[in-house]
Amino acid sequence: QVQLVESGGDLVQPGGSLRLSCAVSGIFFGFTNMAWYRQAPGKQRELVARINIGSSTNYADSVKGRFTISRDNDKNTVYLQMNSLRPEDTAVYYCCAQGSREYWGQGTQVTVSS
Repeated sequence: QVQLVESGGDLVQPGGSLRLSCAVSGIFFGFTNMAWYRQAPGKQRELVARINIGSSTNYADSVKGRFTISRDNDKNTVYLQMNSLRPEDTAVYYCCAQGSREYWGQGTQVTVSS
């Protein structure tokens, strides 16, 4: 059974930082591209960052220079380091495993507010 479990979401003030984690089981993690998406209230889910099996990365323009995606193949975990957070980063953040099919986590809430 494939499981993706996100953690690390929280309430943080503007300018603050958070690190999200996504622990993956049930798939060959080292051979799977991974991504973080987010969905804000009333908006469509959007890609935030992606990391492929060779650890090449790409980011949404809105988070470039502030967010960093990384992976630890020994721990079957993908991370999203988020710095200089803004209120517009408020959303539910989802982890996604992208292989022959996609698998999704349950999401973790990130709220940026003073």
